[in-house]
Amino acid sequence: MNQMEHPLGGLTFGLFGKGGSGKSTVSIILARALVRAGYTVALIDADSSNHGIHSALGVSAPGSLLDYFGGMVFSGGKVTCPVDDPTPLAGGAISLNDLPGGYSRRTAEGIIFLAAGKIGSAGPGAGCDGPISKIARDLVVTDLPVPAVTLLDFKAGLEDSARGVLTAVDRALVVVDPTAAAIQLAIDLESTVARIHDGQEPATSHLESLELAEIARARYRQARVERVDAIVNRITGEQQRQFIVASLKAHGVEVIGAIQREAGIEEAWLTGARLGPGIGRFAGDGIVAALEKTATGRNAGIVSDLSCSRP
Repeated sequence: MNQMEHPLGGLTFGLFGKGGSGKSTVSIILARALVRAGYTVALIDADSSNHGIHSALGVSAPGSLLDYFGGMVFSGGKVTCPVDDPTPLAGGAISLNDLPGGYSRRTAEGIIFLAAGKIGSAGPGAGCDGPISKIARDLVVTDLPVPAVTLLDFKAGLEDSARGVLTAVDRALVVVDPTAAAIQLAIDLESTVARIHDGQEPATSHLESLELAEIARARYRQARVERVDAIVNRITGEQQRQFIVASLKAHGVEVIGAIQREAGIEEAWLTGARLGPGIGRFAGDGIVAALEKTATGRNAGIVSDLSCSRP
């Protein structure tokens, strides 16, 4: 792999955002743009409750990796919650060649798609969805063709970040729709990453074992997350974009791209159709270019000047 030509190769990006911000749409737009830029892309559905991303990708739903790894501990399975048990997921490094075919899909563009699991079918009293967070945190696909990028589409809110998933991503991308709540979530995520960089330790007082507490602390000391960037989504004009960019920049969060609101996006999610290949194409290519510039250290800071307008 030529690192200069493909500076994002080998990196993992986590996508965060409030409910309704359009994380899954942005994940698909970004995955397609990365493929066009020459990357192999593994997109992991790490949202424990939201359904439909497979349809938007144009594939059938793959088998749940939660089932593959033995089910959640709350239902008598093997996968524990990372808050209660910070130890690594057993067997978390998987090979696509060894993974049964029902657990992965490949889209028309060549995106490799896997799903961590859903909690909706687990039944009453099944417990929290922490085991799904552990899968997302620890999953490593070992035989992706290079240059490869992994995208993790997390559940809405910041709960997953509190479960340690930030320690396993290289960059956190927060999707911001034109709402005050979305702006605040991005600011809170930036604050969380800043605290990790400052060496703040995770909460461990609930852990009875000193060994488990040290495992949790060590994971945060070794956290890979470098920074938080924002992608503005579902905007209807330049004034909205400028307001969000200024609001986030005041708190140290750079905006690396903006995606306009399009009727075709909402229609696809309503009907379960595939997102059209042209949706967000120009914006997606711009986001990949911005990520590559900041990855190589060139033109840092230029990203806030990106416009949502089409050429």
